[in-house]
Amino acid sequence: MLLSIIAAVADDLAIGQDNQLLCHIPGDLKRFKTITTGHPIIMGRKTFESLPVTPLPLRRNIILTHTPNSLPSGCEGVETPQQAMELIQSEEETFVIGGAQIYSIFLPFVQTMYLTEIHSTFPKADAFFPSFNPSEWIETFREDHDSSDSHPSFSFVNLIRK
Repeated sequence: MLLSIIAAVADDLAIGQDNQLLCHIPGDLKRFKTITTGHPIIMGRKTFESLPVTPLPLRRNIILTHTPNSLPSGCEGVETPQQAMELIQSEEETFVIGGAQIYSIFLPFVQTMYLTEIHSTFPKADAFFPSFNPSEWIETFREDHDSSDSHPSFSFVNLIRK
């Protein structure tokens, strides 16, 4: 079982503001959909509530929450990270999709990260990706993208743990 993180992260590790993404990058959303479709995704309740469509289609939606029985049909609620890990034991690859606290909990167990590095900072950000030691990771892919009128420049980066 491969456990991976997928996230859009600003230069200062910001990932969100007011329970929303920092900016709208269509290419990032397309990449997210392409990579996660057909795989389970693990998220926290706040991330789940921020999604435009719930549950996300064509994915097994696992939500870490204190009220697992209050979720809509098509979602699996768990109260602990251990319960989430038990649910995915037979899966080929599972993606942790946020938020900040969920990334922090699962980062020690993750073997791969699919990051969109947003080359900017967001002074009003209130959610941050956990800091990690870059020397523990090997970059296996990088694709740079220019800024546009609607978003800053960004890079798609894949990392695997050494």
